[in-house]
Amino acid sequence: MTGSMRKPVRIGVLGCASFAWRRMLPAMCDVAETEVVAVASRDPAKAERFAARFECEAVLGYQRLLERADIDAVYLPLPPRMHAEWIGKALEAGKHVLAEKPLTTTASDTARLVGLARRKNLLLRENYLFLHHGRHDVVRDLLQSGEIGELREFVAVFGIPPLPDTDIRYRTELGGGALLDIGVYPARAARLFLSGPLTVVGASSHEAQESGVDLSGSALLQSEGGTVAHLGYGFVHHYRSAYELWGSRGRIVIDRAFTPPAEWQAVIRIERKGVVDELSLPAEDQVCKAVTAFARDIRAEAGVDDTAVAADSGESMIQQAVLVEAIGQARRCRST
Repeated sequence: MTGSMRKPVRIGVLGCASFAWRRMLPAMCDVAETEVVAVASRDPAKAERFAARFECEAVLGYQRLLERADIDAVYLPLPPRMHAEWIGKALEAGKHVLAEKPLTTTASDTARLVGLARRKNLLLRENYLFLHHGRHDVVRDLLQSGEIGELREFVAVFGIPPLPDTDIRYRTELGGGALLDIGVYPARAARLFLSGPLTVVGASSHEAQESGVDLSGSALLQSEGGTVAHLGYGFVHHYRSAYELWGSRGRIVIDRAFTPPAEWQAVIRIERKGVVDELSLPAEDQVCKAVTAFARDIRAEAGVDDTAVAADSGESMIQQAVLVEAIGQARRCRST
């Protein structure tokens, strides 16, 4: 049976997060490879609101959705502190899982769930959408071909303006904080371009006085070969989402690195010996590409060419969790 004749992957959604409403569920409804069957919430009004918009069924309670036989896979946009429990229950129920980042709040939980998915022969994926945008593969090709010489330093930043006071990302008991919400993006980008395990040389953060949640932070990483990475992130910034690679003979700069709109025409800026080249690429919808890749990998379709994501295996998710945990520990040590 050809890929175009396959039945779509039937998706159940655990939680009614705003990001699911704005980005993920519209994509799941748009691509042919997926069908949104049901949305679950502990609040019936929220579930009904989502169900009405996305023409699916409302389910009261997460466990009831997992018990359904008409669900192949689960998309999980719950607060980070709830991920470990409900990813585990979804895998035990025989469902493939696409979970928002971070996969969990601890490296040990991530390793446990990766092992469970392997034993169950189920797909478990952490939803780093930017990995599906083709420009990052182009940047890696430029780097590997020696366009800027040897990589000496990597810099990545992601900052957004302050959030509403009621936002769950300000609640430490739910796994809130800038590191787990947006600091993970620069960290994942560093791993994309720097080879081998990365060591945290140092880290710092700024916390809210009342809640203790981290509002911003920075980290200095180093690869086995000595290349360094500077990371910056936070909730108290003018919006910026960018990275650059500084080599022995030039520099590559990427803007709107992590959350470009679907209509955004990406530009790769390459600087060498006083000459600046700008490589323009076609617009891409990284959300739809991520959803399509998830569904096709479940169906194990041949010919899926997604170089950046192919390396994002279970072992890679564990490495990411270990790195983020190390950054968190380094910044806490500095503050004591």
